[in-house]
Amino acid sequence: MNYADVLFKEDLKICLHFGDAAEEFSGAAVPPIYQNSLFVYSKHEELAEAVKNELNYYVYWRGTNPTVEVLEKKLAALERGEDCKCFASGMAAITAAILASIKSGEHVLCVSHIYTSTLDLLKYLQKFNIQHSVVYSTNIEKIEQSIQKNTKLIILESPTSLTFELINLKSLAELAQSYGIRTMIDNTWGTPIFQKPLTLGFDIVVHSASKYLGGHSDVVGGALITSHKIMMELFPKEFLLMGGIMGPHEASLLLRSIRTLPFRMKEHEKNAYEVATFLENHPNVTVVNYPGLATHPHYELGKTQQTGNSGLLSFVLKDETYEAAKAVINAFKFIQIGVSWGSFESLVTSPNYGHNEGSLLKEKISPGLIRLSVGLELISEIIEDLDQALSVIS
Repeated sequence: MNYADVLFKEDLKICLHFGDAAEEFSGAAVPPIYQNSLFVYSKHEELAEAVKNELNYYVYWRGTNPTVEVLEKKLAALERGEDCKCFASGMAAITAAILASIKSGEHVLCVSHIYTSTLDLLKYLQKFNIQHSVVYSTNIEKIEQSIQKNTKLIILESPTSLTFELINLKSLAELAQSYGIRTMIDNTWGTPIFQKPLTLGFDIVVHSASKYLGGHSDVVGGALITSHKIMMELFPKEFLLMGGIMGPHEASLLLRSIRTLPFRMKEHEKNAYEVATFLENHPNVTVVNYPGLATHPHYELGKTQQTGNSGLLSFVLKDETYEAAKAVINAFKFIQIGVSWGSFESLVTSPNYGHNEGSLLKEKISPGLIRLSVGLELISEIIEDLDQALSVIS
């Protein structure tokens, strides 16, 4: 049995049973939804003690909740982290991670392409004298050259957003540690099933739980996994005070979804590989950005830090124009047009909304790039729809 198979079995046990034993919930087969907004105590002294340590006691929904806590324990275990807190959205988790790691006068370094809303947040934080810059490279030496004297946080995604390049996570974590810089990675693409950045030296992992963790396009949420030390610093202010919490109903939906996460990820990977292979051989496609292909420039690196590849990829049309991309997207009959990704349905979109074509070119993203989230439908139907849509630009 190889290492990936061992990890898969360990993760499967966590997804199915970790932290939700029936005896802890009066025999309930699944954890109940604790909808109450507050928790009462028999004595004021007990309440006073709890208020002083809300990370470890139930006081008020804005702090901790038993249903949400089960989810947090599962996610921390899956990522091999010490602590997790769940948020109302992925952006709430990202915001908390950034604000807990940076202060006025300091600098954030973004590596290659990251989520556009994360960049928008960093631009907003300029009003508080928090600076940022982007190095559009995955090369460790070039990243090091971009570090400034006041850099205190490095943010990245691997694979990178839209272009799906890989970054050597272990090398980057070691580099950051040598400078005393905190590292934060968005692990939404790989999920903890296929990638565990904390084991490679990263400080904070964030997720948009709306994607693969949820998997059914019916819940919005976020998660932040880190060490107990960092969580103790973050919990009182960036979580408890700012109030971007996840509700118990959303947590219950996510607990349901996580039970099937390992199996869903395997199926997403299987379908995406077939789609990527089809696109790679299509005459109207010049580039396929998918780390699972042996032709991907970082394929070998991926094998050292990932145990699989998810279902999100991109491709560039031979006709590298926005008009061509729109024509192909509008020609889909089965694959749906929409934002987000990581759910059961296949979704397609373009990062180009007409007004931002100049910025895409500056960031070395072709106007002819199309992002595709490969779902769990029959692969024959997905490929058939891709084939007919691509034919409109023949």
